[in-house]
Amino acid sequence: MERMMSRPYTTPLSPRGLSCIAPPPPWHYSGDFLMVEFWADPAVVATTLPDGLTPDPAAAGHATALFFDWQFTGENDELLDPARYQYREFFILVDALHDARPIAFCPYIFVDNDSAMMRGLIQGFPKRIGAVHVTRTFAAANLAGPQVVAGARFAATASTAGQRLARAEVKLTEKVENLSKLGLGNRPIVNLRHFPRLAAGQHNNPAVHELVIATTDNTQLVNVWMGEGHLSLPVADGEEISDLAPTRVGAGYRGSMSYTVTDLKALETTRA
Repeated sequence: MERMMSRPYTTPLSPRGLSCIAPPPPWHYSGDFLMVEFWADPAVVATTLPDGLTPDPAAAGHATALFFDWQFTGENDELLDPARYQYREFFILVDALHDARPIAFCPYIFVDNDSAMMRGLIQGFPKRIGAVHVTRTFAAANLAGPQVVAGARFAATASTAGQRLARAEVKLTEKVENLSKLGLGNRPIVNLRHFPRLAAGQHNNPAVHELVIATTDNTQLVNVWMGEGHLSLPVADGEEISDLAPTRVGAGYRGSMSYTVTDLKALETTRA
């Protein structure tokens, strides 16, 4: 299959655009997720926030850990190239405020695919390469293919550079009928787009340093179940994500999600 590109959107800017890491928008996503809400030390949460964002006192350190198993496509049947456009990711969202408005901020995110990593960096997600695995469900049910029913157990792990970063487990108890209470999407995600300079004397003067708000269209949440959640963020050499280790763990969720990305809105340029 040969993908058709009008012009390259990202590097490498190859002559026919076939080699670019990510295709141009619109970007369409569909996948399954495992999510666990938790509370970390509010003082530690505050240290992860960039200028322009402030801690949310009402949140008391509330955060969410999310594991996604995604399938992606642009406008050129990219979903038929699964080796490039299927991927899994793990990330943390912490509750915060922007101009007194409740938002969520992503301090850490790991993904197993370079195209997804590039798209995330463009959006301001601080993506790094990692390994993420999530329990899957299949139409042919048996012990290896748990169904989305009460009592089913799903788990997920994330690691990078050979070190475990996170493990979550959810035991389903009931279907979520009122999705507005889920929390996923109730706080808009604000990211920090940061691209430094290498020129001598300019290392502390980034080419881009701005807060942006993630924008999605046609968001759908389907077959969402909740249950008992477990989460651990073990200590790993050279990593700080374990500083957000849970002081308390809340509910866990398992469901499916889809949305489209065509836009990104800048909030403000911040001080580096």
